[in-house]
Amino acid sequence: MAVKTEQVEKNLVKVTFEVSREKFEEGLKFAYNKNKGKFNIPGFRKGKVSRQIVEKYYTEAVFYDDAINHVLPDAYDEAIKEAELDVVAKPEIDVEEIKKGEPVVFTALVTTKPEVKLGKYKGIEVEKIENNVTDEDVDKDIEAARARNARIISVDDRAVENGDITVIDFEGFCDGVPFEGGKGEKYQLEIGSGSFIPGFEEQIIGAKIGDDIDVNVTFPEEYHAEELKGKPALFKVKVHEIKVRELPELDDDFASEVSEFETLAEYKESIKAKLVEQAEKKTKQELENAIVDKACEAAKVEIPDAMVENQIDKMIGDFSQRLAYQGMNIDMYLQYTGSNMEAMRESFKEQAHKQCLVTLVVEAVAAKEALEANEEEVEEKIVEMSKIYNMELDKLKEVLRPEDIDGIKDEIKFTKAIDLMVNKAKVK
Repeated sequence: MAVKTEQVEKNLVKVTFEVSREKFEEGLKFAYNKNKGKFNIPGFRKGKVSRQIVEKYYTEAVFYDDAINHVLPDAYDEAIKEAELDVVAKPEIDVEEIKKGEPVVFTALVTTKPEVKLGKYKGIEVEKIENNVTDEDVDKDIEAARARNARIISVDDRAVENGDITVIDFEGFCDGVPFEGGKGEKYQLEIGSGSFIPGFEEQIIGAKIGDDIDVNVTFPEEYHAEELKGKPALFKVKVHEIKVRELPELDDDFASEVSEFETLAEYKESIKAKLVEQAEKKTKQELENAIVDKACEAAKVEIPDAMVENQIDKMIGDFSQRLAYQGMNIDMYLQYTGSNMEAMRESFKEQAHKQCLVTLVVEAVAAKEALEANEEEVEEKIVEMSKIYNMELDKLKEVLRPEDIDGIKDEIKFTKAIDLMVNKAKVK
């Protein structure tokens, strides 16, 4: 493959590469087979038109988009590999030239990994970090378990108290006019949960089943609906039910029901052991973060904006996946919060910059120390992945691509670099 590179500016390279006519012909065939059922040409049955007739009727260019999409990914990867460039962001790719019977010429504007000048990364001094587990922590965990296993029972002989679960109808009015999203029927509201507008839940206290009450509130200035920010509102509320949580007795029976242990004492010991393990992991992570942060402060590197933007893309993708688990998408979230994509990207910017910095510095340490991942370590990581994904080991190995293996090796080297910095640090 003919590949040329031109340094446009620091960390920005223009790559010019070709796709042979033979290879592009494969893309044209793919495009024809993909689209042949869409062409309506007089005198021919749909889907039975030869490629030559389609090209005569529409010109060969009708297939270019799909053909390019078919051949470009592999051609770009090969060009970057041949040019020996370490690309850290999505490229800007253009078609430079397409002539019938000749190679197709592409240009790619790519952002390359910046140079990192490491400062001190061995012998870093940090304060000792401790996360101790107290009896109060154990009790809190057990109370949470009691709450999860509580019975919900109805009461009808008293008024609403703080902590009760109420079932209510409500309708909100602003300047005497109902507003969108301000109505609900048989809504279950826990008093004191803070899930409603400030001041709403407190005014339900004292009401009895069947009562109709007026609740006056003022929407917060930072409320997501622009038309309601800072405005007073009246809610008409009807109380249908009052419920309470009845916590189970804290005894051996409770312990045996919620755990594998027969006694409350054994259950408490298991809770403490779990919390101690969590505290140790937290301490380890915080210590690593403190050491890496100091190594980053000591390093000198100019992070390209495109690299940060690429990291923001990844973060938004991860956030979208988490929203999907809750039955939401990014557009729904932005509408609910009264935000927009530009503001969201800006909110991720600082964190994205830091993640890029950490990655660059730790990778630079791994390179300087010539850290590598051996076959045994890669195998161990794949075995671990098979357990996480609940896949047979052989099946997982079949689907892992060479670039996936490279990613596993990079992850192992990254971990080794952090371990090296931690082991060489001075904890006071």
